[in-house]
Amino acid sequence: MAAISETQTNRTRSRSGAKLKRHTTRPDMTPMVDLGFLLIAFFVMTTEMSKPFVAKLNMPKESNENPPPVRQSTVLTLLVGGEKMYYYIGNYKEAKALGEIHETSFSVKDGIGKIIRERQDWLSKSTVTADGRAGLVFLIKPGPESNYQQVIDALDETQINNVKRFMIVSPDKEELALMHQQ
Repeated sequence: MAAISETQTNRTRSRSGAKLKRHTTRPDMTPMVDLGFLLIAFFVMTTEMSKPFVAKLNMPKESNENPPPVRQSTVLTLLVGGEKMYYYIGNYKEAKALGEIHETSFSVKDGIGKIIRERQDWLSKSTVTADGRAGLVFLIKPGPESNYQQVIDALDETQINNVKRFMIVSPDKEELALMHQQ
């Protein structure tokens, strides 16, 4: 418990000439410090520093209907295959014929994020689609050698660059052959 300790500080004389002792009170702050540390420990233990976030992934329902047509100039495809990643714009066969299949990475400076931003800028300046930047369709095609982290990194790039339309689909046989030959 708190105790008040008395200390002698100075002596003065009273009117009758006798010496009087003046005492000052000094409270013991040890219990107050203990209470403060208990409160700090309580709030540290009960406070959540950051809540875990789960990304919401909406998968389409299986259907026998054909998907709506998409302009090939708005499609950017990323092939994720283990050590190497490739990207191309539009149709695979046309891109291969023109030699427009390029290697990329998740590098901040020269990676897929830069390519997404360049394509979004091109779409915002062109009249190909009325949606502008939001018209980009990003296809992520993980191969058998890809790992979970690479797919999550590709999804992170969609969130960072505000890509509204993206899908995770299986690569075709020709695309798998490209990933295996390198």
